Amino acid sequence: MRMTPFDARGDFHPTAEGSELRRLTVRGGAATISAAALSLAVQVVSAVILARLLTPADFGLVAMVTTFYMLLMGVGANGCNEAIIQREKMDQFLASNLFWINFAVGLILMIGFAAAGSLLARFYRNPQVAQVVVVMSPAILIAGVSVVHVSLLKRAMRFATVSANEVVGRVANTAVAILLTLRGWGYWALVAGIVVQSLTIAIGAWWLCRWIPSWPRRGVGTRAIVKFAASVYGTFNASYFTRNFDNLLVGWKFNAVALGYYKKAYDLFALSASQLTVPLNNVALAALSRVKDDPARFRRHLARSLEIIAFIGMALGGDLTLVGKDVVRLVLGPKWMESGRIFELFGPGIGVMLLYSTIGWIHISIGKPGRFFRWMLFESAFTALLFVLALPWGPAGIAVAWSVSFWILLIPAFWYAGRPIEFGASQLMAAVWKYGVASLTAGWVTTIAVRRLGFLAIPASAGAALEGIIVISLVFLSLYLVAVIILHRGCSPLRQFGSLLLELAPVSRTPDLPEAI
Repeated sequence: MRMTPFDARGDFHPTAEGSELRRLTVRGGAATISAAALSLAVQVVSAVILARLLTPADFGLVAMVTTFYMLLMGVGANGCNEAIIQREKMDQFLASNLFWINFAVGLILMIGFAAAGSLLARFYRNPQVAQVVVVMSPAILIAGVSVVHVSLLKRAMRFATVSANEVVGRVANTAVAILLTLRGWGYWALVAGIVVQSLTIAIGAWWLCRWIPSWPRRGVGTRAIVKFAASVYGTFNASYFTRNFDNLLVGWKFNAVALGYYKKAYDLFALSASQLTVPLNNVALAALSRVKDDPARFRRHLARSLEIIAFIGMALGGDLTLVGKDVVRLVLGPKWMESGRIFELFGPGIGVMLLYSTIGWIHISIGKPGRFFRWMLFESAFTALLFVLALPWGPAGIAVAWSVSFWILLIPAFWYAGRPIEFGASQLMAAVWKYGVASLTAGWVTTIAVRRLGFLAIPASAGAALEGIIVISLVFLSLYLVAVIILHRGCSPLRQFGSLLLELAPVSRTPDLPEAI
């Protein structure tokens, strides 16, 4: 599992090409998806236990701080990571310079964040915020010193190793949070879990990547890679602003309780999508970056990937729109029913969000972070406007604004991202429209059927909620698959998906791997 990234001359070990690249890509996809599934299971366990032991106000208070904390945590991870993966040549001297840059930036941000605690407390009108900020700030520096080590592992396509390390960090977070909650720590248990997770991942990254940075030196190409990383981080900033401006508005306009309900609903919404696309981001970036000089092959890879994502995403979005409230009732308990009502409004946007999240694959893999940044500025302004307009309707209105934003922006986003490779909106629609129609049709028919059976009423118990989830999901998914088969005039999407599952299995044969990832 441990890796020495540089040889005796200081050069990075060569990355596999051709069939070896395809093998590592598919195996990396298998590892990251498996790890994502395990991480999801850990998060579900954490949510089930902590939601019953803590209050919405506890979660809301921590969310007020993490809205800014996660932005600062991403300074190194978002930008440096992509720059190291995408760069054609890498040596230990350039990596060392990047390490010290991340260390210095992390130290400055840690001090600045701690000092800004009182300002955030006044903004939210909650004095407890300042104390949480001070305790959480060291995790920013801790994360910064592991960024380069993690990125080198990803460049070497050691995705299984990286995924395992992240799962260990998630487990450590959950274990610490639950243990301290049982001992009466309240919201401090959530804070401690976050800090421990950052520390665990950093220790694991240093142990797995056997490399000690040297002192900085000139003339190794640092300026160019920092410029690339800064552009990517600017894009991350715009994206992060979009995805957290809602938390900022809810926390400022209402209170920690309202934010706690909304944040739980949003986390379930984002989690359902991120478990598929986020684990594949680095795998897709590494694979597409190596075929960027062959536009036809690039477009073929992208279209096939979008088909798979649409097949899964439209089914997931349609099903969770129908059963989301019951899922929240079952997982979090009856006191979180308000989160369930909000979550139902997120459901229609899940499938589209999955597709939308892949536009970064195009921009970054072809080396156009500037275009990505400009698009994200437009997206941020547009989505923020929708949030402000929806604010009078409270957290539920903002949830609707989220779903609407993805539907409106999907086609323009792909049109803009695909122009350099001649991948237009028509190619996007050709790959995904049938799955959208299948999901809408199956959802409409399922709603009529289950209403007559009485399954749309509020469940009286956890058992009734589970029964409703099973019945509605079985009806919807059966109708969805039938609709997909009819629209495709055959079972080709099912065979393609089944073939991919077989290729992800450890026993699949390397020579038979397709070019669909």
